[in-house]
Amino acid sequence: MPQFRWCDQGDVVTHTAWLNRSSILYAGEDKWSVDPRVSLVTLNQEEFTIKIENVDMTDEGQYVCAVQTSRRPRTTSVGILVQVPPKIINLSKDLVVNEGSNVTLVCQASGKPEPAVSWKLISPSGDLGSDDEFLEIPSISRQRAGTYECSASNDIDTDVQTVDITVNYAPTVLEGRDVGVTLGQRGVLECEADAVPEADFEWYKDDRRILNGLDGLEIVTSGSLSKLTFFNVSDGDYGNYTCLAINKLGSSNTNFLLYGPFCLAASSHGSLRTAFYL
Repeated sequence: MPQFRWCDQGDVVTHTAWLNRSSILYAGEDKWSVDPRVSLVTLNQEEFTIKIENVDMTDEGQYVCAVQTSRRPRTTSVGILVQVPPKIINLSKDLVVNEGSNVTLVCQASGKPEPAVSWKLISPSGDLGSDDEFLEIPSISRQRAGTYECSASNDIDTDVQTVDITVNYAPTVLEGRDVGVTLGQRGVLECEADAVPEADFEWYKDDRRILNGLDGLEIVTSGSLSKLTFFNVSDGDYGNYTCLAINKLGSSNTNFLLYGPFCLAASSHGSLRTAFYL
């Protein structure tokens, strides 16, 4: 936005000049400033006006209009106070940390007036925040993972940027659900694990690892869910199965029982199982 500096000249004028920090911008019609943003607008016996285009912080300060008239010299001062919208200039990068780590987020901004900086957790929404350029998160938990927003505000505008925090943690598997299947029918065991990064799955019958595609079995894993499918259940398929979920931070497992008619056995979860007839 251009700024106009105007000076009422009064009596018969013999010499005029605009100065800034003792530097002459214009002496009458003669431009002394090398800045192309400065230009002469009006010069006559009543008015001496210059214009400054695209004002920035370097233009802030006092400007003096000096006039030599037929009576006496006189000066008029006017000040330019430059306001600058906030701009975030230093922001923490996206983070991947392990659960339990101490995390510090930094957000620094420039602007005039000096912007107020604040942090808040926006996704998922929560009460975690800070009215400061630093946000301290001691011993971060998986519930504190998400998108954090830094906001820098002053009287002119607001600048907003975000930081994503990913929290890694070891797998936790849901308790296995035992399944009863008649001979010759299709059966499915499902294993679900909560983990970041996502877990890899392994299936075992007793202590023997099951390989996908062998013995008429199929293992299909998608995201947090792994399925062990029996397409044609035989007597040899009945028994105890273990699902093991693994990532770089640890592992977790759960047990299943695939049973058929007249099954009387100890539950895979430790209680006595009664007889079933399918």
